[in-house]
Parts: sequence; C-alpha cells; structure tokens
Amino acid sequence: MTTITPQHAIGSGFGARSTAEEVLEGIDLSGRLAVVTGGYSGIGLETVRALVNAGAHVVVPARRVAHAVEQLADVGTVATLGATGGVAPGSAPIEVDELDLADLESVRAFAERFLASGRSIDLLINDAAVMANPETRVGPGWESQFATNHLGHYALTARLWPALVAGDGARVVALSSTGHKRSGIRWDDVMFEQGGYDKWDAYGQAKSANSLFAVHLDAAGREHGVRAFAAHPGGILTPLQRHLTQQEMDDRGWFDENGQPIDRFKTVEQGASTATWAATSPELDGLGGVYCEDCEIAEPTDVGGETEGVSGVDAHAIDRDQAARLWTLSAELTGVNPF
Repeated sequence: MTTITPQHAIGSGFGARSTAEEVLEGIDLSGRLAVVTGGYSGIGLETVRALVNAGAHVVVPARRVAHAVEQLADVGTVATLGATGGVAPGSAPIEVDELDLADLESVRAFAERFLASGRSIDLLINDAAVMANPETRVGPGWESQFATNHLGHYALTARLWPALVAGDGARVVALSSTGHKRSGIRWDDVMFEQGGYDKWDAYGQAKSANSLFAVHLDAAGREHGVRAFAAHPGGILTPLQRHLTQQEMDDRGWFDENGQPIDRFKTVEQGASTATWAATSPELDGLGGVYCEDCEIAEPTDVGGETEGVSGVDAHAIDRDQAARLWTLSAELTGVNPF
C-alpha cells in the first residue's frame, strides 16, 4: 500500500534561486515525451528549453500556433501538427498543436489527435494560466480563470489519461501559486454568479483548485504508476501580468523606489525550476500529492507568522476531502472522468 507523502521538506539541495537547467543537471531525458501547456511564453518557454536541452521530446499545445512556433524557434526545430495540418509526430524535438483550454471541444480534439499517434506521455506540466483578468465568461457561462486554469487542465489530463498510464512512471505537475492563499474553493458560488466578481478571489480559487487537483490525481493515479505534484513557481514578471496596470503592480509592492522588481521576484529561468524539478527529480520517486515551492516540498503555512502570506501551503489547498469533492464537481462539469 502506498503511503501518503508528508507535506514537509526533503532536503533537495536546491533553492529559490536554482534554475531549471541546474535542477536537470545530470538527468538524461532522452526518449522521454513531455507535454507542456503554456510552453511558449514566460516560465513555460524556459521549461521547454530546459527539457529539450536534457534530451526530451516536447509537445506544446497552443491557442495561437503561429505565435508559439515563432517563440520556440530559438529553442529547437519546431513541427506543427494536428489541426494545423503539419507533419508526422516525432519529426522535430518540439511539436506545436492547437489547443484552447477555455474550449472543451478544443481540448477533446487535441487529446484525440495525440492519442491517435499511439505515443505515451512521461511528463505533463500544466503551466498555462490567466491571472486577474476582467470578468469573462467562457463555455456555458463559466468564470474564465476557474475554467481555463483548472477545468481545462482537468479535462486535458483526463482525456490524455491512457497515454499517461502507458508512460514509464508518468508525472503530472499542476502550476499553483501563493495566490491559493487568497481563496479556497467557493463551494456555494464557484462561478461568481451570486456575489459579484473579484478578479483576485477568482485567481485564488483557481490556484487552490490546481493544488487540490494534484492531491486527488495522485491519490487516484498512483496505483496506475502516475504521480502528481502542485508547484508554486514564485513571483516572476512575465506576460501573465498582462491584465494588470503598472499602478496596480506598484500598489502591490512589486517594485522598489527605483522601479526595479523587489528581491522576492525570480528570473524566468529560476521560475521554471520548481515545476521542472517536480516533473523530473529522482528525489521524488515514490512520492506525490504534495505542494512544492523553491525546488522543495513546501512546509505547511506558518499561520500567524511573518511568512504566512508569501510561503508555505495553506491547509485548504491540500485537503484530501476537498480534493475529492473538487474532482467530482470537475467531472460533472466537463463530462469526463478517467476513474
């Protein structure tokens, strides 16, 4: 019987300033296939770069295929596939295929194209996200941050499940953040239909959902050889902030008096490291279902302490009962459940 992994540090030897290239040093990913959503922008792009440099073959689903190909051009040879009418799978170290996480039909179509290739998945890194955007409704009227960040990735993972099970000890990494501290799951009004929309509460709920997703996926998937982790990348200035004004970022204390990012912010290379570590580190063999930060399993939040708002994982984001409840709700909403 597989025991539950404790939510405590394991002494990885890495830290907040480690880069994705550093955590992959000495790890050969030749013959391994990774799928990285959002892998053409910000920390997703750096994640793909590090994986390719370590020998992995990487599939990058993208809403804007041509833009993704352009952004990935300096990482390696890129092939476009599937809905783009491209070439045979595996003909280049990087493949780009069409996927809109806010559109469940697009998710289904991408997954069916991938499964038709007959390949297995070793690493699935759910990196793509929207943050603090104005109120937007997608699909059947769903709140866009919960729908895109969580439900889209839930449906993608569920539909790719046969390829994950076929992998050699596959790992799934869900990108969460300290935003989870802002809000747990709003069980009485998940889609912000009753009490008014708050963009940061919506983001917080979505990031809690990402963490809870990993908790339940690991619990249900480990008997099939699939393990899952949630990863907080840290504060990084990327296109993720595109919906924020400079004044909003200043008001949140992200910049010093000289207009430079405060010391807590990481580079994109450092920001890509925790998800990359969670997806590949041999130190995590046999472990899973935990929230990671700074290339380490995070400690529970020090409630009332000085670091309460910036580090550690809050209890609601790793609660197994809430994780199971969210899984049931997600299956009902999307109409797909691999278990």
